[in-house]
Amino acid sequence: MSQYYLELSDKVTATLAEIEAVEATVAHGELTIEVSKENLFQICQMLRDNQDLAFDTIIDVCGVDYSAYGEAEDGSANIGAKVENKFKLSKNCKTRYASVYHLLSVANNHRIRVRTWLDDDFPIVDSVVPVWGGANWFEREAFDMVGILYSGHPDLRRILTDYGFIGHPLRKDFPLVGQVEMRYDANKQRVIYEPVTIEERVNIPRIIRDDNRYAERMQDSSDQKGEKA
Repeated sequence: MSQYYLELSDKVTATLAEIEAVEATVAHGELTIEVSKENLFQICQMLRDNQDLAFDTIIDVCGVDYSAYGEAEDGSANIGAKVENKFKLSKNCKTRYASVYHLLSVANNHRIRVRTWLDDDFPIVDSVVPVWGGANWFEREAFDMVGILYSGHPDLRRILTDYGFIGHPLRKDFPLVGQVEMRYDANKQRVIYEPVTIEERVNIPRIIRDDNRYAERMQDSSDQKGEKA
């Protein structure tokens, strides 16, 4: 499978060379190409229309926040990065945000991942809805969750969160408890938004080593084993 995608990688890079020299990587049996945001739309059109490639189906579009991605300063795996290292990028990341596209060729039965890096302060890129209509809701989700803007999208508005929601929940700097809470006010007879009233929490797994609810059962089991011995 890897050899197949190595050959596909050569074919893709050769085909797109007239637009730009794209970076291609084959890892874990998957092909990923990195393209500039300026040429993304034109490249997507070629990926769809070229008969040898024929990526006619878009499977997913997702926004990614690469803050605290890769390795920590001490070289260890950066799982649950400390707050002060939240915006540290690994050497493999060009910017904080990226828009990622997963494409499928039904005719040729091959797949590709396309990634384009976006500006840190104002992440925006051309919409690919004119190329694949199925990207419509995917781009809306990436906008809602990560805050990526898709220029030319026919209806770019939130799709998962509420109309009055503040912020983008999948950004690494978004607090786990949120920024506002909502409740129904009987006097105003409408839903109102207020600052959160609970303390900010961190996502630390809680492992119960000893549970007193089962202490008596465990003791009875131990006594039975002792009697049999």
